[in-house]
Amino acid sequence: MDRRSFLRSTALAVGVTALGPSFWRTAYAATAKPGTGPYGGLLAADANGVMLPSGFTSRILAVTGNVVGGDYVWHPAPDGGAVFPQDDGGWVYTSNSEVPTVGGVGALRFDRDGEVVDAYRILTGTSLNCAGGPTPWGTWLSCEETDRGRVWECEVGGPGQGVVLPALGTFKHEAVTFDDERGQLYLTEDTGTGAFYRFTPDAYPDLSSGALEVLAADAAGNVTWLPVLSQTEPQTVVGRPEGYTPFDGGEGVWFDTDHVYFTTKGDNRVWDLDVAQQRLAVLYDAEQVGEDAPLTGVDNLVVSQSADIFVAEDGGNLEIVMITPDGVVAPVVRLVGHDVSEICGPAFSPDGSRLYFSSQRGTDGRGVTFEVAGPFRTARTGPPARGSFPVPAGTGGTADGDLPTGGDAGPLDGQPDDTTSVQGTAARRLPATGPDRGAAAAAATIAAAGAAAAWAGRRRDDEPA
Repeated sequence: MDRRSFLRSTALAVGVTALGPSFWRTAYAATAKPGTGPYGGLLAADANGVMLPSGFTSRILAVTGNVVGGDYVWHPAPDGGAVFPQDDGGWVYTSNSEVPTVGGVGALRFDRDGEVVDAYRILTGTSLNCAGGPTPWGTWLSCEETDRGRVWECEVGGPGQGVVLPALGTFKHEAVTFDDERGQLYLTEDTGTGAFYRFTPDAYPDLSSGALEVLAADAAGNVTWLPVLSQTEPQTVVGRPEGYTPFDGGEGVWFDTDHVYFTTKGDNRVWDLDVAQQRLAVLYDAEQVGEDAPLTGVDNLVVSQSADIFVAEDGGNLEIVMITPDGVVAPVVRLVGHDVSEICGPAFSPDGSRLYFSSQRGTDGRGVTFEVAGPFRTARTGPPARGSFPVPAGTGGTADGDLPTGGDAGPLDGQPDDTTSVQGTAARRLPATGPDRGAAAAAATIAAAGAAAAWAGRRRDDEPA
């Protein structure tokens, strides 16, 4: 039995127990199915341990503990990321650090030719920064995945320190995306019975205040929204509103042409929320596909210029798998020898020819950040694949199954408690406090001393299978 089959069988056995008989009585199907992708099959691994289709190449940009871009020590556990075009024709790739206490975000600065010319910190002193999302005005929102997790907005053009956005709620944040036309944000929560959130600012694009709600879907996939019980207290303390729809380990999220795509790792699904019609559907379901499911351990995702959905795996065969607009599911990247790692932070260069991502723990506990270049499709002939066959509410386990009797005793050690709100305009700037090279070096030291082991223990305790 290969690694994918073993992990899938184990997860299925756990899932049957956790979801209960009422869930399994419901039959449904999804739109996306395995097939041959537009780039053909994967070739043997290259010198970097990366399997790619013909015509594609890989290079390693940064490794945890090594200096990159002059004097920045690349951080441990690189996670979610995004690319931001710059005025000089270059671009910036941001990368979260999913470790306790020092957490934060690093960034790689590229020139117009795609060469790394600088690297620096844009956030430090936070904790377990998992994924996040780019804003329409060119900043990065970094999400903390703890019970008291918050979202931080960071300028990306140089060293600095982000600003916390308390109105976006306090919970195990995973990722965030924007519906810029409607002035709304969508957020995922990485717990076994987490909610899917919508934030509507009082005066978009100012994110300092607004209404935070959770999704509730009926058996036909019709969606309504319920106000949270508190925007400041941890959701694991106050609980979620009665009637909300629980999701089994919310992960990546991305908005494209009136649809929000998001993943849930606990049940290996890619979801499609039609925001115009307020309808929820499943686009891809590994269980429904069966033993040959090409995508499991669904995690971060990004939609390319050509409307292909690229989903990174935390598990499975450590692949980045694409879902084409016509619903074909096929691998594009596979890492060899990264058996205790996960793929994080997929993002494309502004011209769509380069794909950036990280192996969070690499082959030896140190994170590795890659670039893959090649003939990626960039022309768009239609929207991304759409989900169909809505599924009923109650997709997670027992609605309050992960609620403790109380929250954390207080703020996380080393986590800033700055509640400065962001007063917004589309061109607003955030305060820059300068580089924190010491924090970066300390983070790398933690990695070398066994951050991977600490991470593994934390995942066993807090995250879905």
